Amino acid sequence: MSRIELAPEVGDDFDRILDHLVEHEAKDAKSRVEDIVRAIDVLERNPLIGRRVQADLRELVIGRRARGYVALYRYVSEIDTVFVLAIRGQKEAGYTNA
Repeated sequence: MSRIELAPEVGDDFDRILDHLVEHEAKDAKSRVEDIVRAIDVLERNPLIGRRVQADLRELVIGRRARGYVALYRYVSEIDTVFVLAIRGQKEAGYTNA
């Protein structure tokens, strides 16, 4: 199984996502964040599942529509580690910390 490492900036991404959910009175904000974490955990067994966006970067699509997010990551096979670099809503234009 691959190891998963979250960049420190991913914490800011989770804060931003949670703030947005609370601001829009989402009743299940906590479970939506938990869904994102569970989806990222899939990378332990399938690190190449995400779509390639650049030579060494991939995106994992999580959920859909209003519940849709995208995790930007890099898989380094030599050390069997997935580095999650950023998370954004699918409707957001680009990553804030990547």
